[in-house]
This record gives sequence, C-alpha cells and structure tokens, in this order.
Amino acid sequence: MDIGATTELLLVLKACLFFVIANAVLGAGNSEHAAPGNINIRHGGRKLAEIPGFISIACGRNEDNDIDPTGIPYTLDKGFIDIEIVETVSENYDNPLKNTLRRFPQGKRNCYTLRPNEGKNNKYLIRAKFTYGNYDGKDKGPVFDLYLGLNKRRTVDQTNGIYYEIIHVASRDYIDFCLVNTGQGVPFISTLELRHLDSSMYRIASGALSMFWRSDVGRTGSVISYLGEKMMPFRYPDDAYDRYWYPLVEDDWIEIASSSTIYAVSSSDEAYGLPAEVMKTAAKTQNASIPLKAYFMGLDPLSKFYCYFHFAEVEKLEPGQQRELTISSDGQGYLTESVKLDYLNPHTMVLDNLPITRASTLYFSISAAQGTHLPPILNAFEIYEWVELPNEPTATEDVQAIMEIKTRYNVTRNWQGDPCVPSEYSWDGLNCINDNPPRIISLNLSSSKLTEAITTSFSKLEQLQSLDLSFNNLTGPLPPVLEQLPNLNTLYLKGNKFTGSIPEALLEQFRNGKLDLHLCLYTPCKEKKKKEFVIPVLASSITAISILLFIVSVLAIYRRKRGSDRVIKSPIKSKNRQYSYSEVVKITNNFKNIIGKGGFGNVYLGKLKDETQVAVKFLSPSSNQGYKEFRAEAQLLMVVHHRNLVTLVGYCDDSENKALIYEYMANGNLQQHLSVTNPNVLTWNERLCIAVDTAHGLEYLHNGCKPPIIHRDLKPSNILLNEYMQAKIADFGLSRAFANESDSHVSTSLAGTLGYVDTE
Repeated sequence: MDIGATTELLLVLKACLFFVIANAVLGAGNSEHAAPGNINIRHGGRKLAEIPGFISIACGRNEDNDIDPTGIPYTLDKGFIDIEIVETVSENYDNPLKNTLRRFPQGKRNCYTLRPNEGKNNKYLIRAKFTYGNYDGKDKGPVFDLYLGLNKRRTVDQTNGIYYEIIHVASRDYIDFCLVNTGQGVPFISTLELRHLDSSMYRIASGALSMFWRSDVGRTGSVISYLGEKMMPFRYPDDAYDRYWYPLVEDDWIEIASSSTIYAVSSSDEAYGLPAEVMKTAAKTQNASIPLKAYFMGLDPLSKFYCYFHFAEVEKLEPGQQRELTISSDGQGYLTESVKLDYLNPHTMVLDNLPITRASTLYFSISAAQGTHLPPILNAFEIYEWVELPNEPTATEDVQAIMEIKTRYNVTRNWQGDPCVPSEYSWDGLNCINDNPPRIISLNLSSSKLTEAITTSFSKLEQLQSLDLSFNNLTGPLPPVLEQLPNLNTLYLKGNKFTGSIPEALLEQFRNGKLDLHLCLYTPCKEKKKKEFVIPVLASSITAISILLFIVSVLAIYRRKRGSDRVIKSPIKSKNRQYSYSEVVKITNNFKNIIGKGGFGNVYLGKLKDETQVAVKFLSPSSNQGYKEFRAEAQLLMVVHHRNLVTLVGYCDDSENKALIYEYMANGNLQQHLSVTNPNVLTWNERLCIAVDTAHGLEYLHNGCKPPIIHRDLKPSNILLNEYMQAKIADFGLSRAFANESDSHVSTSLAGTLGYVDTE
C-alpha cells in the first residue's frame, strides 16, 4: 500500500497492499497493542479500567481485570449488554483477549452502551476487534453490519484478527455500538475500546472519521513484518491516546532518526499528541529533485477522505538551512501552501478538502518547495474516510423515559440501541413519528409481566398517543401522571389489579370523547359524587348471577355513554381494497396454510407485501353459504368499523373466485379456549374482559350503526381473539340490517348454526 518509484518496487508494494487490504479493509490494522487515560468509570455497578479517558472491554471473558500486553486492564462486558453467549476460539492465542468472544444469535440488533465520564460533545476514538478463530468449526467467519448509534458504519466481512476504528463526537452522554444480523452468520465481537481525544484533534464539521490507514514512517523492516504477519504497532503507553502506528519503510527511502526529544508543542493550530517514538523516525528521498510518492489503494471511489501528514525535522541542519515542503495530488496540483519545518518541532498538514476522485486509488507527492535544496521527508501519516451520520437520534427526554421504564420493570424484550432509529430496528412495542428529533407516539407493554404501580416515567413521553398496559400485574390506584399526557387518546388498562378511583381528569376526557379508555371493571361500577368511578378488588368467589349482573351493568353504563364512543383505528388500515385472484394466491402462498374452516369454506393464513399477516376466507363452490352471504358480509364490513369487530382488509370478487381478507387474529376463537382439550384455561379476568369486549361490539352493531345490525349467528367460534386477548366479533354473512326500530316484519326464521336462535 504505499510508496514507490520503480516497477520492481511497485510489485513488492502490491504484495504488501494485498495483505493489508485483506486484513484491514477500510479502517483496520491487523494486530493489537495500546491506549490513553482511564478514569474510575462505573457501569452497571462494575468498576472499569483505571486509565483516565479509557473504556476497555474484554468480550466474553469470565475473569475480571484481564491485562492486555500493553498493560491496559480490561473489564468484563456483562454490564454492557443484555444477551450473554460466550464462545472460546479454536486457535490458542498468546493474548488472552483473543481467546474468547461474545456472539449474538438472538435479536436483529444487539448493542453495547458506553458511558464515558467526559459525556456528550466530546471526541472519542472507538475501536472494535474481531478474532473469529474458527470457534464454530465452519472455517468461515460471519458477515454482519456495524452501527455507530443509529447509523450504519460498515459491513464486517473479514473477521480473523481484524479491527475497525472510528473517531466520533458524541451527541449524547452515551454511545451505542451495535452489531446487526444480516442473515449471513451470527455477529460476534472480541474486544471494544473507547479513548477520549483532545478537542483540538481531528476537527470535522459533521459526521465521523473512519480510520483507513496509519503509519510510522522510517521504522525498519516493515515489508518483512507485513508478509510475516508479525508486525506490532506502537500504541499505549507510547501513544497516550492508544492509536496504532504501524512501521513503514521502502527500499528507495533513506531512513533518518533522532535521539533527541521531540517537543510536545505544534507549530500548527492543532496538536495531535504525536508519540515521540513515532516522530523520532522519518524517511527522505536521495535528493531534492525526487519527490516522496505515496498512493493508497482500495478506497471507496465515492467517499471523501481526510489525510493527515505529520512532519518533524530530525536532522541537525547547517545554520541558515531549513526544509520546506509541498504536497500535491495526481492531476490536481498543489493541495496546500508550502510548509517550513523547525528542528524537533512536530507539524501536521491536514488535507480535508479533497474532492471525490471517483477512483479507488489516491496519489500524493511530497516535494521539496521550489528553490530549496533539501529532499522531502515524512515522519508519519493517517488516512481517514469521512462518514456521514444522517440519522437524528430519538428525543433525549423520550430516551430517558423509556430507559427508566425498561429498568423499573426489568423489561426483557430486546430493547437495545436507539428506541426509534433506524425505523427497521425500532424497539418492539414502540411506534415513533419521524420528527426532528423522532418522538415515541405509542407504547405497547401488554402481557409484559409488569408489577407494582404505574411509574411516573410514563408522563415524560409527552407525545404519547396510545399506551397499552393491559394484562399485567399492575396494582394500586391509577396515578395522576396519566393526566399529564396531552396527546394521549387511547389507554388500555384492563387485565390488571388496580384499586381506588379513576382520576377525574381521565374520566372527563373519556366523557368528552377525547380518550378511549379500556378498563375491565371487576364488579358493577358505583357512582361516587356523581362523576367518580370506583374499581373494587375482585372478590375471591363470584357467582354466575354476579357475572350476569356485572355484564348488564357495564352494558347499561356503556349504552349511556355511547354518544361519546369513538372508532379506534385497527393496527391494519382497512382500505377495502379489491384483490385479484392471482394476488390472493400470492398472499396465501398458494393456499398453503389452512387455519380454520367455516360455512363459507377454508380460512388460510396469508401475508401482505408489507409483511402484515392476514386471514383469507375463501368461498368454496360447495359452501352451504353462497354468494349472497359473501356479498352481505363484505358490504357490512365496508361500512362498520369498531375496535371489537374484525377488520376487513380487502376482498376478491374475481369471476368464480370469491374471498374476504381480514386482519389476522393470533389467538384463534373463543371456542378453542373454552374447549376441555385446551390446557391453558382462561382466567376469570380474561373471561370477563372477553365478555365486555363482545358486549361492546354488539352494542355498536345494535345502537351505533344506522340502520341497526343484528348478527344472527353469535357463538364462541365467531368471537376471535387477537394477540392481546382482545375479543372481536366475526362472521357477518347472516347479519341483517333494519331500516328503523319500528319495523314490524323482523324475520324470525332460523339462520346460522343449526339449533341456534339469536336472542334478539
């Protein structure tokens, strides 16, 4: 990878380049050493390394305080992640940090959360190392993606002794480093390191810098070291920031060095904390007429690169002599003003305005300035790829709130990284709006084993529109904090053990139709001071009469309140779309999976283009219910929409092929749950809530629809249950609409299931 003049030398360099690229593509070296200052940082109750500004993590290790060959202590990674699967590599390395790794077979995205003491708006070097070591016996490492926070950094496709390094200014007090499974093997990591950098170093207006190459020029034996895979870089403690400096020298270069001290100051505006051992060595050409040429291959032709050339005069020149240099690029002329070097004083020339070359090779020439007679020299250089970080993180207050909720209830879902961004990896149960910054607008923690009281952290999610806490073990009264959510329009609380009264503000929002409140009452509601509902504790024994009275009471209250009933949008938006028969075949995967049978015919599991699951009811030619009932059901579901009625997604009326496409109800029908063969017996709480849901659906059909609709075949098999055990009425094929309540010709003929007569 580097410098050359003759064809013979270029061949050697290409061999070197092949090794370098094969082991360090775009931002990696290949062996390990080094790091700068660590403070007494604590994370998850664990004490980290004692070098100020350092976080050093040994992934998968079981013994604390592993020591790197440089003397840097490493901490275990158990306090940084949620999933813990440890592997030991097949190969035996001298460095114990290479002998273990942590892999992530579960979840799409897994993240390490780093919390440096210096906090946000500080600059950090972050380095991840991957030593595959054939731990799984497949002789081929996995391919996966790395994300810095919410932005993809690169794809890892070479995983034996490789590392990736990036320089980043943190916008938050924490940094998420994530591994994303792309379906090409299980992601893993060996070590993860963070080093705090001085603010004057590597200045960039935005984005981040991904390290492509870094060399200590003029140190003997680099070619042999490359090819022999024994090259060891300078790093900590020689470099206080633990950068890796790999030796580099070529046959036509003349090595020069100084035994004197290189001053710590810089003549430029930026100080880079360059290691004295690196800056003491340099290379020069034979005379001033020969430029010192460098080229870098394997670059992304569409990327922008930052180049840092480090110089220090290490030769004691005659009085009046001073070396003066210029840097040019192939076909682009001089890139900087000439620079004069002072004895033992480091100077860095930064090339940060390079245009995109649209080529995979970048050429530079370091030349003696015109009119000068001393050959050019070079002590060290660094090449970085500029990385755009376009995604905006979720609002700080939302992140703080959801993390408090996660910790408070010990949520076991794979909640890692940013809650909302990128959208394809947003947290399970969350929906966000893509504002600037993104905000959480719905949170579903149904059936998440939440216990104790509702935490005040929910009130910090100010943009929350829907909150589902149903079917947990939450106790105590409903807290007033729920009143502090100005945008909340849907609140699911049924299936818990609340006591006390409903806050007046929530009741008022419910009465005004601004809040859809789902609260399963255990016994008949009692009025207190005219407006206050009371939720008594469920009695240890409830008679059948009590249950009947309860349902009647709830229906009476609901009937009085029906004027404020609002239609709640289903997760599936019903567009009543008409599908062709060929589309239905694709949706059902050629009618592969039968999930039920009815009067119409078979019901098939299907999947739309957006991966939404649906149930497809196909009208069989031999069905005892014909096209008339098919059309009746389609027409009814096109005009009725309620949270307790199954949603019609679309239909197919293609010649002889007829089908209705519904939202998929994951928990089947009520009859299956009431069967004596079902081992999972419904609790009283679940039964009562299902009864109330069904009553809501019927009340809407009878009183909310104009004209009213009578189902005529309501039975357990026509009451379907979604993933949250919410009941929805289905099978409208025999329903009948009445022009007005005074109709005197209501049909009393038998309809629907044999032996069944609707109570209406």
